[in-house]
Amino acid sequence: MANLDRYLAESSSGIHPALEWLERETHLRTNHARMLCGPQVGRLLTTFCEMMQPLNVLEIGTFTGYSAISIALGLPQNGHLDAVEINDELEDLILEGFERAGVRERISLHIGDAAQIVPALNKTYDIVYLDANKREYCSYYDMVFPVLRSGGYILADNVLWDGKVYAEKPSSDAQTQEIIRFNRMVKEDRRAENFILPIRDGINLIKKL
Repeated sequence: MANLDRYLAESSSGIHPALEWLERETHLRTNHARMLCGPQVGRLLTTFCEMMQPLNVLEIGTFTGYSAISIALGLPQNGHLDAVEINDELEDLILEGFERAGVRERISLHIGDAAQIVPALNKTYDIVYLDANKREYCSYYDMVFPVLRSGGYILADNVLWDGKVYAEKPSSDAQTQEIIRFNRMVKEDRRAENFILPIRDGINLIKKL
């Protein structure tokens, strides 16, 4: 996998300097750097937003802001991102990254519980990026689906969960079982259509019909 990641990086266009800085700082200043979405997913988010030209995007689970910056870099001039992160200890790092990337004006950072924040925003979204507590994915889906416009998309990250969800004997831990339930729930939802992209740890790309 390391060889593949290196080859992908060497064969792809470079990333924004602010993202390189943020990746280094995340390794230095947090204990969970593996939670970064990384350049593969980051570039997908930027390109997807460039293609879709969304006016309003919602992100559940910002971590240190790598994915939020990636989304904002792809937004049209009048596009805006509401980014929700529950860990208030990350706020300073997140905002510094936004400033370095020059996207601070395109993003509203909301610190707190998404279950309380999202309904209070009272907005309709073109795209939702989901990368928060894996044990709550089904609840998040039920929460964001009503605020997603028809024809809009949910991109749910980590839905392959290091291969645990499709192992011959899937793990019984709460996170694995919830992602299995989430993927099944999406597949069976007649209000949507989806497919899973095997990029990094898997993205469930879901379109609201």
